[in-house]
Amino acid sequence: MDSPLVQIEQLHKSFNSLQVLNGVDITIHRGESIVVIGQSGCGKSVLIKHVIRLLEPDKGQVVFDGQDLAQLDTKHITAVRRRIGMLFQSSALFDSLTVAENVGLGLKESRRYHEEQIKEIVREKLDMVGLTGAEQKSPAELSGGMRKRAGLARAIADNPEVLLYDEPTTGLDPITADMIDDMIVELNRKLNVTSIAVTHDMKSAFKIASRIVMLYQGKVEVDGTPDEIRNSDNPVVRQFITGSAAGPIHAR
Repeated sequence: MDSPLVQIEQLHKSFNSLQVLNGVDITIHRGESIVVIGQSGCGKSVLIKHVIRLLEPDKGQVVFDGQDLAQLDTKHITAVRRRIGMLFQSSALFDSLTVAENVGLGLKESRRYHEEQIKEIVREKLDMVGLTGAEQKSPAELSGGMRKRAGLARAIADNPEVLLYDEPTTGLDPITADMIDDMIVELNRKLNVTSIAVTHDMKSAFKIASRIVMLYQGKVEVDGTPDEIRNSDNPVVRQFITGSAAGPIHAR
């Protein structure tokens, strides 16, 4: 098998006295679609923020394509981030910009494209997410699902190798959530990207994942295929995927 694209090794992260990650090990190869599950506050979003070095490890390391992210200077970490697109939980659209301006923002700031190229790329990416003709709308004019799709168009604007999804279906009705899941699967296939998603939505996880990793008490509790997770006899896993109040996991 090819060398890992992302190698997370003994990752520790605390905030004041709260230990969030306590020795997480995950290996991700090119083309995989990894979904990280776990209850709210278990460190899922903290984990993916380390993949683009929005956070620094207390201990351990995150290696991207052979490079220890903590050792990179500004120039080289910027180059790594250009290879990664991210869909934020709230979509993170700027209300003062049009949809087109939001989608093209990263392209414009990179200074690698002229204006007509940006317009063409924005049209192409909006078409890919089913938002043809929405260029001049403001984020306030969009439904929750449309905002997610606009955020997704921005995430894929620069043809990234890796896509990060932070709770991609949170706040959406079941039908819209399923549509977003279908879109994620289709984009993964069409763009041939490596995906890392974090979610507590098991329907979504089973649909988009080639592998599922569960975090519990700051560590990896289980790492397996969707079928292995679905059929696991681990009581922590069983309780989480069935949503039962009874079991070793306590409600927060």
